[in-house]
Amino acid sequence: MKRFCVRILFLMLTSFLIYSCQSAENLPENNSFQPKSLIVMTHDSFSVSEEVIKSFESQNNVKITFLLSGDTGAAINRAILTKNSPQADVFFGIDNTFMSRALSEEIFEPYASSALANIRDELKLDTSNRLLPVDFGDVCINYDKAYFQDRNISVPNSLSELTNEQYKGLLVVENPATSSPGLAFLMATIAEFGEDGYIPYWQALKENGLVIVNDWETAYYTNFSASSGKGNQPMVVSYSTSPAAEVIFSDQPITNAPTSSIIEGNSCFRQIEFAGILTGTKERELSEKFIDFLLGLEFQEDLPLQMFVYPSNKNAKLPMEFTSYAKVPSNPARLDPELISVKREIWIDTWTKEILRK
Repeated sequence: MKRFCVRILFLMLTSFLIYSCQSAENLPENNSFQPKSLIVMTHDSFSVSEEVIKSFESQNNVKITFLLSGDTGAAINRAILTKNSPQADVFFGIDNTFMSRALSEEIFEPYASSALANIRDELKLDTSNRLLPVDFGDVCINYDKAYFQDRNISVPNSLSELTNEQYKGLLVVENPATSSPGLAFLMATIAEFGEDGYIPYWQALKENGLVIVNDWETAYYTNFSASSGKGNQPMVVSYSTSPAAEVIFSDQPITNAPTSSIIEGNSCFRQIEFAGILTGTKERELSEKFIDFLLGLEFQEDLPLQMFVYPSNKNAKLPMEFTSYAKVPSNPARLDPELISVKREIWIDTWTKEILRK
């Protein structure tokens, strides 16, 4: 009897193992236990806290890969060139100087996220909801407060004042053909002086000792007197959040930013960054969830101290450094994105010919 029971138990166990193996073989390769993959194409300046991304990944059983693709222009070119065989599911970081071109290439799918209800209305530039606003920032002229105070020189309050004799040789800007903030400042001058007046204005700046360099790093860390302590220019084209960054990254704890921004009139140009679902994605549902995540409070409140931009979500809380040391212009310069799309290269080529090469 004992041997009989053992034999029955053995046969039952064998049958169970055979059934389990057959069931495992019939399971699809991408079962619910394996994370899906989502690819996000973006620019090289993208940054987010690791724990924030892990939060989304764990909640949605997904592994996110960020495909860094150069600056904004290079990244969007890559997306356009590969639109028939998309390399990513979502694109983050296209701004209002490139959005019309991307929309005309039809590389984004519409998505009217419910999260748009919490997004600032003035940032919603695409009524088709192919590009949804994630953040914004203002490119302004930053100045070395000590330089002006020590010499009892008044800070200029407009772009026009920069051509005055007392500011001769005091401003460094970036080449708009090679620099994003340089291009934004060019846009600000076009918004202020018009297509017929921006070149004469730049010529007046040049006659007043304007210094032009290729990139923001050189302008800010070599030429600007406040950051290096050795530069000759106490004014630089940078971001309105740069004073906050000066406090955060100071070698020694400080309670007062050494720099500030000129924000009057059209002296600042507002850059708005968007995200969109790339046409042809095979992960449409996950892509929608990621867009919602980008517009949600967890990501939005992580943005400021990661990329030094402002959240588009009006309910997001700002860090103390932003509220204490950064300024937000009430009336930043703006240009129609479609006009920028049509004229951007013409404006840059004309500037290069008339200002840089003469």
